[in-house]
Amino acid sequence: MKKLLILLCILSITSFCFAQKKKNKGKEEVTPINQSDLPVTSSETIEPLSAGDNPDVLQTPKWKDFWKFSGTVGLKISQTQLVNWAAGGNSNFAGITYANLTLNYKKNKIAWDTNLDTDFGVLYSSDFTEYQWRKANDKIKFHTTFGYEISPSTQVNNTWFVAVNGTFKSQYMSGYNYPGDGTKVKVSNWLSPSYTELSAGVNWKWKDKLSLYYSPVAGLITSCTDSILRPAFGVLPDKTNSASLGMTFRAGMMYDGVKNLKILSTLQLYTPYTDKDQKFGNFNVDWDVIITYQFLKVLSVSLTTNVKYYHKVLFPETPHQRVQFQEILGLGVAYSF
Repeated sequence: MKKLLILLCILSITSFCFAQKKKNKGKEEVTPINQSDLPVTSSETIEPLSAGDNPDVLQTPKWKDFWKFSGTVGLKISQTQLVNWAAGGNSNFAGITYANLTLNYKKNKIAWDTNLDTDFGVLYSSDFTEYQWRKANDKIKFHTTFGYEISPSTQVNNTWFVAVNGTFKSQYMSGYNYPGDGTKVKVSNWLSPSYTELSAGVNWKWKDKLSLYYSPVAGLITSCTDSILRPAFGVLPDKTNSASLGMTFRAGMMYDGVKNLKILSTLQLYTPYTDKDQKFGNFNVDWDVIITYQFLKVLSVSLTTNVKYYHKVLFPETPHQRVQFQEILGLGVAYSF
């Protein structure tokens, strides 16, 4: 009996093992992979990902992303020849070189705008018996404004800044009046006069087209290094300059909506709070307009007007203030950028 039970157990175990072997017969065996069997890729075959391959990759800003330089430089030439001209006049040749340059910086909430408007011209006429070469035009006008934006971030085109401003105005060479008696009278010189203004206030800008600046705290320094000219510009004979404290307003406009046409205009007003020679409300006025139209890529027609009124500037003929006006219309070579 015991032998029969042992035989049955052996048969059961044998049949179980045979069934398990048959069950796993259809499955593939998995061979483990060693690290040495993996393919090796050289670093030379790996190409770096460029920003052009992925538009989401951010590029590091460069300095030119924050600075913008623009302006116009040119030369205007005119020639007039008169023969038996009943209306009178003088044959002459005149040439004026000019430049109006603007440099703007904008990064985050910082804005810095700088402008240089300058020109110089000479006139020659063989009809003049004396001093045939004369100065036709002479101007230096420089201003810079540094501001910190205080307007909400939702405003893009309409922005407000707290700002500081610096302005300098003068001329390069001596200027003269010619009475017609063979003499000349000096009326200006280098730094005689010159006007330096420092102020702090608020600046409002609309795009790059319009700018308004107001300062309730503005200091004006009038300098005159030539002692002969000091009385004509409100500077004491024993002083080289005079200073006053007042308020100032400045407006600037630029229009370029028509191809090849550019219009620039700036208006600056200043009045002192306390000055024995100039009451509060008597404004110094400086208004410039420049209109240029460029054609054939290099030729341009330009019209420049300047209107000035300075309360302390007295004319020698009659010691009284006058409105000063200048207009220049010319054809010449110009380059705008």
